[in-house]
Amino acid sequence: MPDASLLPVALTMLATSLVAGLVSGLLGVGGGIVLVPVLEFALAFAGVPSDWRMHVAVATSSATIIPTSITSARAHCARGAVDLPLVRSWGPGILLGALAGSLLATQASSEWLTGLFGVAALAVSLKMLLVAGSADRPDRTPRGLPGAALAGAIGTVSAMMGIGGGTLGVPIMTAFGLPVHRAVGTAALLGLLVSLPATVGYLFARPGVDLPWATIGLVSLVGAALIIPGAMLTTPFGARLAHRLSRVALSRVFGVFLLCVAARMFYRTFWS
Repeated sequence: MPDASLLPVALTMLATSLVAGLVSGLLGVGGGIVLVPVLEFALAFAGVPSDWRMHVAVATSSATIIPTSITSARAHCARGAVDLPLVRSWGPGILLGALAGSLLATQASSEWLTGLFGVAALAVSLKMLLVAGSADRPDRTPRGLPGAALAGAIGTVSAMMGIGGGTLGVPIMTAFGLPVHRAVGTAALLGLLVSLPATVGYLFARPGVDLPWATIGLVSLVGAALIIPGAMLTTPFGARLAHRLSRVALSRVFGVFLLCVAARMFYRTFWS
């Protein structure tokens, strides 16, 4: 049974879910980029072994992205900001990559996962900050086989990090000339294609250690139940805010946010 002494942790998760939902709608990232660091910290109080905290955080985050990505994608689609042909082109690669990523993550060490998370967040943040003021260019986002390969890589890394497709997908799509607002909206729907197969893979994982009450595979049902309602509540507000910001402002918000996340992950990897 759950321990009543975990009430402060539960309240922290509820508060974090509101922020994650806002970020999900605003940046099309599914909220995992916020949730994973907080979950990893909170799971220490829930008795999760240190070697498996990052794994459970990533898996639980993936499960919460399913409903938030649906909510976010609907809000962006209503504003005509989802590139459906691109989603259809990238979809198979994203799905297969996400499933592979969930399987690979169960074999990786906690330090390796946090290091990967930090490197990816830092690279993306610098890209968004340094080119935020660049001029618009024609959309040359790859389709066909090159697009499928790129989508597969995005799905694999995203699933291993417990995030939606937006953290990597948005800067990649904007680098090829897709307008940032359209990239954010499209990434929200891609997040669903990442989170579904990734969650299935994590549910069937067998870590070989005792994990807390109501954990299936590597997914904490309690953690997901605390996060999903709040995140779904604030996701539509984030989507509305995204369309009120200029392209440059939205890119800079994305970049600063990821810079903070990268710092936290590097601290966890090298000094905790």
